[in-house]
Amino acid sequence: MATDGQMMRHGGRSRWTWLVWGGAALLLSLPFFAMRFTSAVNWSASDFVVMGIMLGVVCGAIELAARFSGNWAYRVGVAAAIVGAFLISWANLAVGIVGSNDNPANLLFFGALLVGVVGSVVARFRPTGMAVAMLAAWAAVALAFVIAVMGQTDEPFVSHWNELLGTIVTSSPLLLSAWLFKRAARA
Repeated sequence: MATDGQMMRHGGRSRWTWLVWGGAALLLSLPFFAMRFTSAVNWSASDFVVMGIMLGVVCGAIELAARFSGNWAYRVGVAAAIVGAFLISWANLAVGIVGSNDNPANLLFFGALLVGVVGSVVARFRPTGMAVAMLAAWAAVALAFVIAVMGQTDEPFVSHWNELLGTIVTSSPLLLSAWLFKRAARA
């Protein structure tokens, strides 16, 4: 059994590596196979390229973070932050978080993610600062949602429950990440 600072090796690569990249390949193959069975899924070649690039960046960043620290809470915290950023970006690019994907207010969500990136750099990737950066990114996502919804003058605020739920789900990994970084800082 592998300990915290060790990874089980298989063929020169860790099981973690196989799990991350294999999961990404599986995720990318799902729409390809779904298109064979239903017309509800209709991805173009560019959709696959964009998703492939996004998954490649996510997997590469997670693998880099796994090598950066031996602390499991830090590793999982980075993975959670990356997954949260991926989910927010994916939802925003696919359908838009508030309104449609051509709603300019949705650009605020990318700005919110930038808060987390800048905060991480300022914190020099130390766990305590990373916890604050992820909490700030989550708060910026919440603020982006409120501003975007307030900009929808033709609809009452209460008509955005589905979008609120989607925002909570996609941004919750940022809160998990903040908690994990705080735990890593104690170690």
